Amino acid sequence: MISVDEAREIILSKIERLSIEKVPILESLGRVLDEDILAEADIPPFNNSAMDGYAVRFEDTTGAWPGAPAELKVLGDLAAGYVPESPVGKGEAVRIMTGAQMPEGANAVVMVENTERTDGGVLVFSPVRPGENVRFAGEDIKAGEVALKRGKKIIPGDIGMMASVGKAIVKVVRKPRVAIITTGDELVGIDEPLAPGKIRNSNAYSIAAQVIDTGCMPLMLGIARDTREALMAKVDEAVGIKADMIITTGGVSVGDYDFVKDILDEAGEMVFWQVAMKPGKPLAFGIIKEIPIIGLPGYPTSSMVSFEQFARPALLKMSGRSDISWMTVEAIFQDPSFMNRTGRRNMVRVVVAKEDGMFKARLSGPQQSGSLKPVTLADGLMVIPEEVEEVKAGDKVTVELFEPITG
Repeated sequence: MISVDEAREIILSKIERLSIEKVPILESLGRVLDEDILAEADIPPFNNSAMDGYAVRFEDTTGAWPGAPAELKVLGDLAAGYVPESPVGKGEAVRIMTGAQMPEGANAVVMVENTERTDGGVLVFSPVRPGENVRFAGEDIKAGEVALKRGKKIIPGDIGMMASVGKAIVKVVRKPRVAIITTGDELVGIDEPLAPGKIRNSNAYSIAAQVIDTGCMPLMLGIARDTREALMAKVDEAVGIKADMIITTGGVSVGDYDFVKDILDEAGEMVFWQVAMKPGKPLAFGIIKEIPIIGLPGYPTSSMVSFEQFARPALLKMSGRSDISWMTVEAIFQDPSFMNRTGRRNMVRVVVAKEDGMFKARLSGPQQSGSLKPVTLADGLMVIPEEVEEVKAGDKVTVELFEPITG
């Protein structure tokens, strides 16, 4: 039995970044960029108004106030998308809309709220500074500048940036395809009626959801019955469809029908089995025909926790990501006591709240490996180190958050 850190390090050492593909920019969201995106022109491409108002020479508004407004002649109206017809001279203004190109001679925009229209003119009740309410050409990105750097995870704002520079197709790291195999004669499909001794195949969907949440593509291969032949057939199917990773649930313990380790020994390379973690001790990792295979435990909570600790960082590395660790916070434990006398790292499901600038954690429910509800209520995993036998109320603990906590 090896430590959690050692197991994760071994798995990551066997994982390679996937190849590159070109996709339309909307399909690149969440992927890792594999090229620098350059701006071919200034963004914005011309000086434009940041407000609805009047394009003016700032000098003509100096000293203006409600008791003595500056009175300017209005040359016309200018909407976004149109080119100014004439320059703005001394004592003149142009009614301008947000995003419209600034007329020559104008160097500021007076907000419409600070004006009053008159016959042929406008009264300005407040002075403006040079450049006030103007977005200048190249203010965001200058021509030739790197707008987005290679290796960046693409977020919604990046999609807008690529569209702004005219980048319709982009190079990204290929999305990992993950074959999911669940094992067990006791399993039935989620839409099938339950018979005595049977349970629904929830693990396949939990793991598939985690795969999707990681930005990868799940390939649902269904249930392998409790024979070597059935499991090997599913593994062969995963190899045949060129999965980038195989994840199994169940069949990794010491029972008579636990065949994942045997398959790894017979058809590939068995790298390690069993990790000093609770829940999730019976974890297997190996390679079959150059495809990494992670054998997760069969209990729902054990399976999901093990995925987060080992499969998620591996898939993120495959995807080209460098940020493969969970966001962690220090929290104050709120329950009376929690015992940990197994000598293993305990990953405890907790609810986290932020109060008075501090994070506070309490158990989300019973911590049995077969209980799904505490996982659905949890905000993260409280990490109890192997050598810590008890956590008491008021103790500081480390929590790996599933999502950021605000408050």
